[in-house]
Amino acid sequence: MSTDTTASVSTHILDTSAGRPAEGVAVRLSARPGRHAAWQDLGGSATDADGRCKDLPALPEGTTQVRLDFEVEPYFLKKKAEAQQDAPAHRDSGAVFFPEVAITFAVAAGEHYHVPLLLNPFGYSVYRGS
Repeated sequence: MSTDTTASVSTHILDTSAGRPAEGVAVRLSARPGRHAAWQDLGGSATDADGRCKDLPALPEGTTQVRLDFEVEPYFLKKKAEAQQDAPAHRDSGAVFFPEVAITFAVAAGEHYHVPLLLNPFGYSVYRGS
């Protein structure tokens, strides 16, 4: 029988415009024990060369909702500066369309939640992975 009383979270980012992991994206993790409770910032990490955050903080006991905040603007600005941007030049206004992505989801004690982010300059998708 498992004695784990908290949920756990992991994530990774794939830049679908380049077909590669998104390295160096800052990710913050927040949690709360209910829908009306205040968010508690637990800390963060950054994606590695494989686009993964392997050292996100543990969730406190009693967590029922989690939020992952992805700071994607610096990633896209760096990509643009390195002339690796795949977006058509006529659409490039100099601004990042999605400067950040916030994903909020419900969790249950003892479960692991892997939440991948599929990202491109003009859209994103997220799902519960395994």
